Amino acid sequence: MSHPSYAVDVRSLDEFSARELYAMLKLRVDVFVVEQACAYEELDGNDDGALHLRVMRGSDLMAAARILPPVDGKNPRIGRVVVSPHHRGKRLGEAVMREALAVCADRFPGIDVEISAQSHLQRFYGALGFAVISEEYVEDGIPHVDMVRSSS
Repeated sequence: MSHPSYAVDVRSLDEFSARELYAMLKLRVDVFVVEQACAYEELDGNDDGALHLRVMRGSDLMAAARILPPVDGKNPRIGRVVVSPHHRGKRLGEAVMREALAVCADRFPGIDVEISAQSHLQRFYGALGFAVISEEYVEDGIPHVDMVRSSS
């Protein structure tokens, strides 16, 4: 997949070089752990079975997301949506989500998609077709809600 200003790739964990994997995990830790001052288990054991979507310009990692496939009757989940601080203000959050939703529609057709969203981002995800399906809860010190986007 490509766009005039970036390229998108989707891979399993085993398809990354050590340097590519390091860059993606470093971006996630830099934003979720350091920038958001949230000590939590970023490397949570779910990366191995996931699809990893990257938004790239050349070798520059601009944004990423993780897609957990449907298992045991659960819907696919998009998470670990992150935009590099060097590329903010370019609507890449929306771009990475639209790309992730396209991957879900292609690989898991007819299945709703879920996310665990930071509560302050409800309007952002709502504009992408997600609806709140849970009460607010605190995860790793940050208020969240579960949201779903219908496949229909």
